[in-house]
Amino acid sequence: MINRLERKKSINIGKHKVGAGHPCFIIAEAGSNHDRKLEQAFQLIDVAAEAGADAVKFQTFSAETLYSRKAPMVSHIRKTKLSEKGETLWDVIKRVEMPRKWHAPLAEHCRKRKIIFLSTPFDEKAVDELEAVGVPAYKIASVDITNMPLLRKTARTGKPIILSTGAANLADIETAVNVIHSEGNKSIILLHCVIKHPPEFEDLNLRAMETMRLALHLPVGFSDHTRGIVADVAAVALGACVIEKHFTLNRSLPGPDHPFALEPDELKEMCQAVRLTEKSLGSPLKRVTPAEAEHILLSRRSLVAARDIKKGKTITRSMLAVKRPGCGIPTDMMNIIIGRKARINIEHDEILMWEMIE
Repeated sequence: MINRLERKKSINIGKHKVGAGHPCFIIAEAGSNHDRKLEQAFQLIDVAAEAGADAVKFQTFSAETLYSRKAPMVSHIRKTKLSEKGETLWDVIKRVEMPRKWHAPLAEHCRKRKIIFLSTPFDEKAVDELEAVGVPAYKIASVDITNMPLLRKTARTGKPIILSTGAANLADIETAVNVIHSEGNKSIILLHCVIKHPPEFEDLNLRAMETMRLALHLPVGFSDHTRGIVADVAAVALGACVIEKHFTLNRSLPGPDHPFALEPDELKEMCQAVRLTEKSLGSPLKRVTPAEAEHILLSRRSLVAARDIKKGKTITRSMLAVKRPGCGIPTDMMNIIIGRKARINIEHDEILMWEMIE
């Protein structure tokens, strides 16, 4: 069983602390949107760095170890006509897989651009290859939450594991977490996810993040496949400590992940929106903020003379008005003021102060 006393308050990914109370860790998901062009992959890294993402992530898979040659075509690939005539699903995957010799140049380009290089391993060999270039963490795809050999292999690196949970229930997640823990690795971040490309908003169920957080006592984020940035902002407002989002150079490019990905300007907008959302969340304390102090003085009301009031005159209700600003006698003191006498001559519209009243 999960030892909930061993949970970490934060997890280090490179120089970033990830978890409650720390800035949301933004992963720009390049996926397969490099279209097997190394220069395009470099451009994707540049876009992610310039947008303000913390990490850029690719995917390390091979058709030979990922799919049976007999596997049926995936519906979203068929619907978007991404497969060429006569192609099987295996053929499509083979056509979009990233050459593994790219790991080193991509990691180096990320170092130059001061952004973290990540890639999702889809087989055990990929873990060794990514270890060789020094990735600081591993992202495990939702579809591999029951791939115990891969979970164990990744866990044994001792690196943080970001585990997507699309199409999984709490029992599936707890089993995967226990497997990772059994290898001595306690650095786990869960990502809520819906594995549809793109999902409908009514299918997102973002409140499940809180259920996962309470049930498993682990940091929880959101891996998003929706179009636009609304869901990402909502997830951060609900406490997501990681946001993962697909992006592309151009949605019109051919390939399985381009159609629902953000374009460069949109990725930058999302990163800015996440940071503004974090600032907006502030503190749970309900108090007067420094920014509100002047507005309170100018906008709240106090007691004001409704007409001239002679010295020694007994104050009646008709002599009082309630007006801005709020720097005079508070309005809830009206019944205490009525019946008392003016200590001095008070002019019409003058803000009443205690020293004016006997």
